[in-house]
Amino acid sequence: MPTGPATAAPAAPRVAAIPVLSRLPRLDGWTAGVLALAALFTSPIVAVLGIALENSGDAWAHLSSTVLGTYIGQTLLLIAGVGAGVLIIGVSTAWLITMFRFPGRGLLQWALLLPLAVPAYIAAYTYTDVLEFAGPVQTALRQVFGWQSPRDYWFPEVRSLGGAVIFMSLVLYPYVYLLARSAFVEQSQNLWDAARGLGLGTWGCFARVALPLARPAIAVGVLLALMETLNDFGTVDYFAVQTLTVGVYRVWFGMNNPPAAAQLATMVLALVLVMAALERIARGRRRYQFSHSGPRRQPLARLDGIRGMLALLTCATPVALGFAVPALLMAASAVGSTETVVGVSTLGLALNSVAVAGMAALACLCGGLFLAYGARLSGTPLVKAATRVASIGYCIPGVVLAVGVLIPAAALDNSIDDFMRTHFNAPTGLLFTGTLYALIFACTVRFLALSFGSLEAGLTKITPSMDAAARSLGRRPGGVLARIHFPLLRGSLLTGATLVFVDAMKELPMTLILRPFNFDTLATHVYEYASYEAFEQAALAALAIVAAGLAPVICLSLGFKGSGKSSHPPGP
Repeated sequence: MPTGPATAAPAAPRVAAIPVLSRLPRLDGWTAGVLALAALFTSPIVAVLGIALENSGDAWAHLSSTVLGTYIGQTLLLIAGVGAGVLIIGVSTAWLITMFRFPGRGLLQWALLLPLAVPAYIAAYTYTDVLEFAGPVQTALRQVFGWQSPRDYWFPEVRSLGGAVIFMSLVLYPYVYLLARSAFVEQSQNLWDAARGLGLGTWGCFARVALPLARPAIAVGVLLALMETLNDFGTVDYFAVQTLTVGVYRVWFGMNNPPAAAQLATMVLALVLVMAALERIARGRRRYQFSHSGPRRQPLARLDGIRGMLALLTCATPVALGFAVPALLMAASAVGSTETVVGVSTLGLALNSVAVAGMAALACLCGGLFLAYGARLSGTPLVKAATRVASIGYCIPGVVLAVGVLIPAAALDNSIDDFMRTHFNAPTGLLFTGTLYALIFACTVRFLALSFGSLEAGLTKITPSMDAAARSLGRRPGGVLARIHFPLLRGSLLTGATLVFVDAMKELPMTLILRPFNFDTLATHVYEYASYEAFEQAALAALAIVAAGLAPVICLSLGFKGSGKSSHPPGP
């Protein structure tokens, strides 16, 4: 039978690569480590969400019918008041410093950052000790005018929602000032010349040009201040302001109901996300870009006479009320305190604070460096997203993180103890709950963003060609990091460690909840004595916290001073 010409078998159809799989990162050691660290650092937030799904019994119905409305209402009023306060103080001072020359400007341009060194709860304790009914101010007024009781005169109530708004605004406005001033300085002179050509004056240029362009930076500053407001526990608890943060603490320890506390903590977390989303929605599709191609910028406009004095008063008042007055009052109280003579108690508290802050700074540096370098090596969207999620802890109030750390730690301790009792008749007790491990882990989760951001910025300044050259000489990624990047990142490492150290030194809510038994720090010591109406006995400890907080402020001030020589703000 004749055979026809041979024909080739049809080729098998090619199977297209699955897009999802093609985008997955190669699971080497660094990538797996980044994903594992991201999962570890986000576990407290996941734990809070999981615990919130549990049944809280009739606690939630009780809260809804009694104090929940007060918690929500006072929280919203507090963040609205602080948001308005930091916005007005931060933007006005940044505008005056950027645009005008007036007496004292050279000193005030960096002194306006000093209130960052004063925790809000310390400012609240200091002012309350002086302004309350038995304090020196009202006592002097009664002696001068012959008043006998509070019915004879009116004096603003210090321990109130309004007092909390004022004191928080005085110490948190530098977040807005710092970012608003940077945004004003970066704006091009060409835009100002065009606005002036269209007939706008100085204030018209501010309202129609400068302020809209600086909006993203100002919004970030306000959000940072509001996150610190939600994280605050000492001020609102001392002033009896019923916020959600206080509610989490009281439901947990007063009602002993972890699911209900987690549900309140979830509301705080949702509030943070809503604030960020609202700003995004308000911004819409608008884009903000700066052009640096304008002509040489004009000199600052000079303010003399009454206008100069008003500008000086506007910028000096926040510095005086937010830093100088509290520092002087604390120093005066510390001089008259018996702890100043003995000093033993304060020294031990300082050593505890330094130990916690130092270990937290070291943990944040190691975790931040691993995450930043792992993202540099991989560069895939999944790894980059994992690093962003891992550093989200700074947006979460400390009370919420404490809930997410303590409850899973207690469950893990109970599981280990049950296992050891059952199989080896050897109870283990508490291995994580109420130990320094839990406190340091919580501090690492909350402050990781500070070290990660500093190290990520430092790595972007190192050209990839240096990595390629080292790899071509046989160095593995770990060797490149140790021999090439680590020496070049010393400045970023120091910056990140300093920021974490100072924030951990003054951290109060997480330390109150997670500290070991009979273990006090400077922050908890100040809080306890203020609760007993004996703040003067803790003035030395409060002064030590403020002194520690001056380190990053000085670094920021030096950075401003250096940048001011090379960049002149746009003239009017």
